Amino acid sequence: MLDNIGVPVSGINLTYDSSDPIGSEDADVMITLAPKHKPTAQYVATLRTTLTKDFPGVTFAFLPADIVSQILNFGLPAPIDIQIVGNKLDANRVVANRLLAQLRGVRGLVDARIQQPGDAPAINVNVDRTRAIQAGLLQRDVSQNLLIALSGSSQTSPNFWLDPRNGVSYPLMAMMPQYDVNSLQALANIPVAQSGGSSGATTAAASASAGGAGPAPQNLLGALSTLTRGTQQAVVSHYNVQPVLDIFASAQGRDLGGVAADVNRLVDQIRPQLPPGASIVVRGQVQAMHDSFSGLASGLVFAIGLVYLLMVVNFQSWLDPFIIISGLPGSLAGIAWMLFSTGTRLSVPALTGTILCIGIATANSILVINTAREFHHGGQPPLAAALEAGFSRFRPVLMTALAMLIGMLPMALGLGDGGEQNAPLGRAVIGGLALGTVSTLLFVPVVYGMVHAWLDKRRAARSEKHESAVPARTL
Repeated sequence: MLDNIGVPVSGINLTYDSSDPIGSEDADVMITLAPKHKPTAQYVATLRTTLTKDFPGVTFAFLPADIVSQILNFGLPAPIDIQIVGNKLDANRVVANRLLAQLRGVRGLVDARIQQPGDAPAINVNVDRTRAIQAGLLQRDVSQNLLIALSGSSQTSPNFWLDPRNGVSYPLMAMMPQYDVNSLQALANIPVAQSGGSSGATTAAASASAGGAGPAPQNLLGALSTLTRGTQQAVVSHYNVQPVLDIFASAQGRDLGGVAADVNRLVDQIRPQLPPGASIVVRGQVQAMHDSFSGLASGLVFAIGLVYLLMVVNFQSWLDPFIIISGLPGSLAGIAWMLFSTGTRLSVPALTGTILCIGIATANSILVINTAREFHHGGQPPLAAALEAGFSRFRPVLMTALAMLIGMLPMALGLGDGGEQNAPLGRAVIGGLALGTVSTLLFVPVVYGMVHAWLDKRRAARSEKHESAVPARTL
């Protein structure tokens, strides 16, 4: 287990840190599961229920931990990102809170939250410029003194000490001890001096106290300003320069497409309530999912069409390639059955396995039909030639399918760390080949025999009609 609590102190650490905390109230906990573990989604579902029950008032969100989800999310901490973009941030926040309340009623939607909370505690320091000028101080002097006292001098005046014994330079930082800043009164007692180093009391017409002990009132932050408690945004985000509010959410127990459909319906309903000049858009993995699915579906249709045209050139026939691809519906049915029976959702790996399965099933059907054509051209009837081809090619087709099925079995079981990421691909291939092989050995030969038997009868009838139409010649 590795936890990152709060935001890193140094900007260098923040650059090289991939965690998403937005303040001291946030924490990232990364857990590596043991080698022999159950599917990760089961642990996540259990933790969502248990943590929310045991720690009321704390918001928990499970970020994408595997590389596949991180790539598909394009670096976002959730697959669903609803962005409200506009300059009227207060009005946009009202709409965002209203939409967030509606989103929590969507079935299967979890971890819904606003990435930019507007109620982060803050202390507002309102400097009285007249008093500051009378003390010989500028707004810059007050701000710099407060920054050094609370954050240290490493940001404004980096300093290093060279150890003469080992030749190593150590950074030195001056700041007020954090345990001393425990109240507004302690914050108000921070002394303020000019950036040049001299005290404001020496330049102003002010005298020290009677005992000469302690700084003059003008030297204290509380004498120059008013301190009040307030709230502010915990994190400020922009998209194309404009301020933006992100509503992040994930899906559990339901497919992402179904959840996204309900989310889009709520977004369309609330769009007229946006202030003028604001816009709302759904981004994240949902957008990539629609693009990927449309591209893979087009690729699937294109692959089938390209394979068909290639077989037309090879067989010099439009009909036999059509008989070969008639077994593909069986493969697609096997894929759908396997995904449904294992509770696997349709995804990019599953569609990739579908395209892979189509190639293998088509190759097996080509082997059977090519043999049937040879037997048919050798003089056998079409149905007998098809059945003979099925029997003669039973072993090669079955061995090819079994080799692929056994090879995909570890992937389908999701063994190993992160094995469930590619499990849909293996399950799609196994389901498609299992039913596709049966279709190749039984259905495709029957279709070939029936179609070519009908064509032979049609040719024979046409030949008889042509012979009867020719008049007989007598000598």
